[in-house]
Amino acid sequence: MVSQGRLAGKVAVITGAGSGMGKAAALLFAAEGAKVVCADRSGAQDAVAAQIGAAAVAVHADVQFADDIRNMIATAEDRFGRLDVLCNNAGYGGPRKPLVEQDEATFDDVLAVNLKSVFLGMKYGIESMLRTGGGSIVNTASTASLVGWKRHSVYAAAKGGVLQMTKSAALDYATKNIRINAICPGMTWTGLATDDQTAEPTDSIMKAQPMHRWGRAEEMAAALLFLASDESSFITGVGLPVDGGYVCP
Repeated sequence: MVSQGRLAGKVAVITGAGSGMGKAAALLFAAEGAKVVCADRSGAQDAVAAQIGAAAVAVHADVQFADDIRNMIATAEDRFGRLDVLCNNAGYGGPRKPLVEQDEATFDDVLAVNLKSVFLGMKYGIESMLRTGGGSIVNTASTASLVGWKRHSVYAAAKGGVLQMTKSAALDYATKNIRINAICPGMTWTGLATDDQTAEPTDSIMKAQPMHRWGRAEEMAAALLFLASDESSFITGVGLPVDGGYVCP
């Protein structure tokens, strides 16, 4: 991949960087000139950072815990001197069941990984960015934050919270040179949607897509890159659908 330098000189932290959208974003951001902290709890972040090389460092981070988030941000500061870009991308779909069949433990887990983690990431990421003059935060929400998803009420609640927190925080820091946006992926061919990464999706969800296909992790990473880069310098508080037209009215 030929670098265009769209993130030249930037330091980025990406959660969920061990696979899927996070891995694709880590590779793309590095190719575009960024130093990248690859954060994940799976262990797969080590291989991603090794693939990138000297421009990356791997950090174990379970994003539902404040200590792990603080360590993740501190690693960016200690290793590369600052934090310019934060992608709160790590997520967990939870079981696909009607609301009454969901239990309290699932609710707590899904909200911790998908919503609390974004709060913690923004809290400590913004503190870091305020010390160095600003930055860009991009959260991964979902089309489930824009329209209803059957059998996904808890996940939709978490991602709806991500989107509204994104908008409100963007207003809080609009005059501080900190932009906060979100992408809202549609069905994307990653491990969050399916464990089989080899076969083409053929189910009814794919057929409901206006483009008649699922998105790819690399397409989500490209949207993350745009919102992370200075190309989107007058954009804040946006939830950008990246969904092949799924939520198009």
